[in-house]
Amino acid sequence: MAWYAYCIGEKQAFPELARHRKPVPLQSVLGVSGNQVFLYPASDLAIIVSEHNPKYALTQQSGVDHARVIADCFQHSTVLPFRFGSVFSDDEALRKSIRSNQRQFQGNIDKLRGKAEMHLKIHVDDCCGPEIERHLSADKVGREYLSNLRESATRARERQTRARAVSFQMHKLFMPLDEDVSCRLTDNGKMVLDIAHLIDRKCVERYQNKFATTSAMLRECQMQISGPWPPYHFVHRLTRAAHAHAHPAVEAAVVQRTAAVPAVSMMAGSVPV
Repeated sequence: MAWYAYCIGEKQAFPELARHRKPVPLQSVLGVSGNQVFLYPASDLAIIVSEHNPKYALTQQSGVDHARVIADCFQHSTVLPFRFGSVFSDDEALRKSIRSNQRQFQGNIDKLRGKAEMHLKIHVDDCCGPEIERHLSADKVGREYLSNLRESATRARERQTRARAVSFQMHKLFMPLDEDVSCRLTDNGKMVLDIAHLIDRKCVERYQNKFATTSAMLRECQMQISGPWPPYHFVHRLTRAAHAHAHPAVEAAVVQRTAAVPAVSMMAGSVPV
């Protein structure tokens, strides 16, 4: 029987595993395709899985179900999410994978225990103006071509400087334990910064209050917040740092966050939904 894997948790966080060595149903939790979710014991770890038929294709709804199960388990335990679509062919494949990587999994749980991820999305007006980059044809050469190359490089440096300044300001205001920042340019001439902050779970309310005051202060930026999430970005970072050429199971124990089931979502100037 194949197992679909959602995440790895702490065995001690699930009292129903105390006297069992076989998979135990996680009550009132259904996973992908509406299948019953099980707690699969593995030493001090609990692997959250459900039965899986490889003949059934995974859908967008499957991704929503995947994230919902992880979010539910995160309410009880530190979790290491698996990538969406992670399947083990049978019990032996699952047990072998966990055994061979148990030290790494346990170490990551210890490092992330009591922590959560908050996510900021910040829309900033492009410091280089809203004009669209000119597309030069292949036969344009000479002074005009080189001039435009220099202008484009200058704009790129100015955007990087602006993005670094905003992310530094966010770091100084929110003081996270760790952060992961990416930046992209939209078609309408705005930069969008996606910032993941790792914080103590007990500080979530303080973080949300800081967001409210910050968004009121920085009116030139449109800000969004979501979380608390399982620490998706930071599981990925720990895994990459320890395994440059990881075993497939270690690579699998990371999943990109999906915005389908946020625990908290807030727009600047609005109320949580």
